[in-house]
Amino acid sequence: MKARAIAAGRRNRWALSFADLALLLLGFFVLLQASNGRQREVVSGVAQEFGAPAAQMDRLAARSLFQPGEALLTPAGEQAVAALAERYRTNHSIIEIRSIGLDSDTNRFDSWDLAAARLGATARALAAHGIARDRIVIRGLDQQSESRTGQQILIRAK
Repeated sequence: MKARAIAAGRRNRWALSFADLALLLLGFFVLLQASNGRQREVVSGVAQEFGAPAAQMDRLAARSLFQPGEALLTPAGEQAVAALAERYRTNHSIIEIRSIGLDSDTNRFDSWDLAAARLGATARALAAHGIARDRIVIRGLDQQSESRTGQQILIRAK
């Protein structure tokens, strides 16, 4: 009887190891998720520690800036770009505009053309609000990442 209990205990040792592994993985992913939202704070803290100004970066959903399927800014989009231009006007660094993802709900334009036209419209709006054209750089389209969320306009001071 005692021998059977010992044999059963040896056969079930893997369950304890598996439970340890599962709990460690759970803890790792909880910590990873918790630190994900603080990225901007961490970057600015590190940059401040080394004396360099933290890079300003704004990520805006194209659907909140533009009319659906068009490269025309909505009044709310115009206000958002004007507020960004006001903030970026004080520093004299290069302003990089990048498109991430594509909008698929377009009838008039190909989604690549629409994304490129929206980048141009964003650059023209920044220039119209006082950002010098030689400070504005338009980067290419990143169509692989985050295409499920639609097009995102990333504006960053470098």
